[in-house]
Amino acid sequence: MAQTHSISPRIVEALYADALVLADAVRSRFERLRSDSAGARAGGHADEDDCARVLCNCEALRTTTRVMHCLAWLLNHRAYFAGEISEAQLRRHGVLAAHFPATDAAALALLPRDVQVLVRESERLYDRVTRIERSWRRPAGANEAGEISAIERLRQRLGAA
Repeated sequence: MAQTHSISPRIVEALYADALVLADAVRSRFERLRSDSAGARAGGHADEDDCARVLCNCEALRTTTRVMHCLAWLLNHRAYFAGEISEAQLRRHGVLAAHFPATDAAALALLPRDVQVLVRESERLYDRVTRIERSWRRPAGANEAGEISAIERLRQRLGAA
């Protein structure tokens, strides 16, 4: 893969391990949060409980999906580095879902502090994988806007000659 100067198997493996730990923590904590809200629901205040339960379920789905998208991207890259898929397959199927919605700050503030931390960690993981993805897909020698530098254009011309 000629254009993978910004990604290596070590980076992918480290991120993959972090993402697995985070996925398990998110699943476990949101499951506990749901069971806690089910126990509280038996005590009264149905309207408040319903809103809290919907908020919890929405954020659980959003956070879990964010982490799973990162895991899928990382698994595709692990498969490439292991020789299980070709570069063409990786470029076709190893695309990270773009523009995944961030959590609403007001809604996040209503969740317990440890849940907020997990949500923010999932957002940081997604942002990091997004930056790596953009860099990886950018042609060698291109800047952030995707424009190839004058030096890189000269190198390409010399290489073609």
